[in-house]
Amino acid sequence: MKKYVIGILAHVDAGKTTLSEALLYVSGAIRTAGRVDHGSAFLDTFEMERRRGITIFSKQAVLSTGNAVLTLLDTPGHVDFAPEMERTLAVLDGAILVISGTDGVQSHTMTVWRLLRKYRVPTFLFINKMDLNGADRVRVRRSLEQELGAGFFDADSGDPEEAASNDEDLMEEYLSSGTLSGHSLRSAVTEGRVFPCWYGSALKLQGVQEFLEGMLAFLPEREPSAGAFGARVFKISRDEQGVRLTHMKITSGLLRVRDAVTDGQREEKVTRLRLYSGSRYSQVDCAGPGEVIAAEGLTGTRPGMGLGTEKGTAEYLVEPVLSYRVLLPEGTDPIRAVGWLRQLEDEEPQLHVDWNERQKEIGVRLMGPVQLEVLAQQLLDRFGLNVEFGPGSIRYRETIAEPVEGVGHYEPLRHYAEVHLVIEPGPNGSGIVLDSVCPEDRLDRNWQRLILTHLAEKQHLGVLTGSPLTDVKITLTAGRAHEKHTEGGDFRQATYRAVRHGLMQATPVLLEPWYDFVVTVPGQYVGRVMNDLSARHAEYKVRQEGELAVFTCSAAVSDLRDYTAEAAAAAHGTAQISFTVKGYFPCREPETVAEQIGYDPEADTENTADSVFCSHGAGVNVNWREVTAHMHLPGTLRREQEEEEREQAVRCVDRAADDEELRRIFERTYGPIRRRTEGSVNRPARPASEKPYRGTPVRTGTEYVLVDGYNIIFAWEELKCLAEKSLDSARARLLEILRNYQAFLDNRVILVFDAYKVKGNPGSVEQHGNVAVVYTREAETADMYIEKVSRGLAKNYRVRVATSDGLEQIIVLGHGCLRISAAQFEEEVRRTDRAIRAYLDSQRS
Repeated sequence: MKKYVIGILAHVDAGKTTLSEALLYVSGAIRTAGRVDHGSAFLDTFEMERRRGITIFSKQAVLSTGNAVLTLLDTPGHVDFAPEMERTLAVLDGAILVISGTDGVQSHTMTVWRLLRKYRVPTFLFINKMDLNGADRVRVRRSLEQELGAGFFDADSGDPEEAASNDEDLMEEYLSSGTLSGHSLRSAVTEGRVFPCWYGSALKLQGVQEFLEGMLAFLPEREPSAGAFGARVFKISRDEQGVRLTHMKITSGLLRVRDAVTDGQREEKVTRLRLYSGSRYSQVDCAGPGEVIAAEGLTGTRPGMGLGTEKGTAEYLVEPVLSYRVLLPEGTDPIRAVGWLRQLEDEEPQLHVDWNERQKEIGVRLMGPVQLEVLAQQLLDRFGLNVEFGPGSIRYRETIAEPVEGVGHYEPLRHYAEVHLVIEPGPNGSGIVLDSVCPEDRLDRNWQRLILTHLAEKQHLGVLTGSPLTDVKITLTAGRAHEKHTEGGDFRQATYRAVRHGLMQATPVLLEPWYDFVVTVPGQYVGRVMNDLSARHAEYKVRQEGELAVFTCSAAVSDLRDYTAEAAAAAHGTAQISFTVKGYFPCREPETVAEQIGYDPEADTENTADSVFCSHGAGVNVNWREVTAHMHLPGTLRREQEEEEREQAVRCVDRAADDEELRRIFERTYGPIRRRTEGSVNRPARPASEKPYRGTPVRTGTEYVLVDGYNIIFAWEELKCLAEKSLDSARARLLEILRNYQAFLDNRVILVFDAYKVKGNPGSVEQHGNVAVVYTREAETADMYIEKVSRGLAKNYRVRVATSDGLEQIIVLGHGCLRISAAQFEEEVRRTDRAIRAYLDSQRS
């Protein structure tokens, strides 16, 4: 029989566990379908879950139907337990996404959807609660397409044209044959190109049987993978006797009791195998591909780990954004309490227990208040420890604004290692990416691997607030070992110091977490909610659904403290609010946050940027500011910058040739370019004795730079990534860059943004230092404004226009202006930034 692992996911209260019960019932796996509100659900096996009526821990149940065996993994729907949900995705063959027919797509639904697409899991949608008043099939479908995108089709309609309209290959087959083959449709579903939808009521078993049969028809045709054993761990738990269980999905081969398994580093033996269904389990001697089992005897496993032929450890996207201090009862041994918390951290890795040895304080990281309550209950139930928690603090992160080179040297007596790293800012959400371009004839491959291992093993801290470093690419560019004196630990010291040395030279960028959230209120409270959201600097859009107003919002976590209680009070208890983590973005007030935290990077001796050099037979500590003067290898980034500047000089010559070509194109189209002074218009003929007018020389005074704002934003990678999250943030970042650029070059910058689609907009000009920010009026594009202004300014000033719009470039050349492309302008801005830093360094020295 074919075996599949299917996850069930949803926003909280969409009816996910109810659908699980219904699927088990219609397949004959259970005799009576339990109910969440009655505390009788087959898969809500913990007392806390029955009491709260929500799923907290992922559980499995097994059902058989036709020629297939399905292992259902019921996952938590509350946003506070999103990490538990995410860990199951790596082992799924398919996912059931449950949508409420009355609520449509909700905030956590969008998070689940992003994760499903990231893990490329075939997804089947069940639109639940269609028996309730307010359930609207058309409205839900519109909500799916607006919030999640295209590709959805009604699987119970039997209309192949609807599925074909969502995919080019399917449409081609449909147009040629008038129908779709089951193989083609199955392939489109399993490849994530289209997503079938069914409608019904899980509580009343309406449409459940049809959904189960339809889903089985779309599941991929797979043969069991023979060969060597492989498995992926997704969960760690303990039974009532405290036995540690490793939950895994077998991906290939067989696993037997007493088999030794390895993660590539250590080997352990399996002592027992359990096959769970709900709270019950049976012991088995062997498990094969497609089965989810719990193994005893393994002590070093952790969620995401690959065993056997499955390599590597999965990296998860959802992480806690809040930290809490654990307040222990008087007389409690903190060391013992840390041990208990470490046991819970083994089961929930995102808990991140922090133990401050010096202050004897314990901290934990959590998603929100519900998880906080569950953690307190777990400590009380399992260890008899009654704890409280201090006020939550926000988990900030740091990145950098520009590439830097960090050097780490470690050379006490009879030790030697030097490491050169280039640290560059990466795309938002990219984490830390590692690479090496160091030639192996200069540093042996084994040493390079060791350096990359040391980079990956440590959580590197930023220098502004001591928050974790993220969104950077670290590249090993050079290194040196000593033939006799280098040991493995030497490169660990040099690597850590090189990272820190680079960060101390860079411009730090503080990142703060943001929430996506949805606020639903009766229509009469719309104005009040808008005012509250604006006061909290939230970005939002609102839509009307019957008598309700639905706000889809995003805002910094720091701006949303106590918002749930305030919104409920403002709407007299009628507001519905749900949150989900959006990601990390530049902090609005980094100086204030840094001052409050009070972190001193040079006092952090555990993360030093200094290096150790050998002098007169002893190791000498050298301050990080002087390391480059003592390093044994030449710097790599400075050499690259010099090469870039030489290449830029060549590009300037090429650009002049390009300008000449554009000028010829313009003159072929519009005729010769004739520059005139103000006095040359309608001038009468001169006497023959008068010298002919030769025009005026090119002015060398004030230079004006006209910048097409949105053209630049969507051409520069940093700003483009930022604009995908927040266009306001991208505009603010561009303005910040241009203010530095203008101040150093002492020119005049005019930044122009389109606002021509805004009804009744009269246009506006804002002055930020010597940078003028122009928002065009209704029916006027940025191109039109730039063409108009450049024509006037070019009569008296030197004018350059920064844009990659080809037609606009030709037109401004006709006005006598110089053009510069977005890429060339970005390079010019970077050179200016380097010049600023060189000047500041010279002033410090």
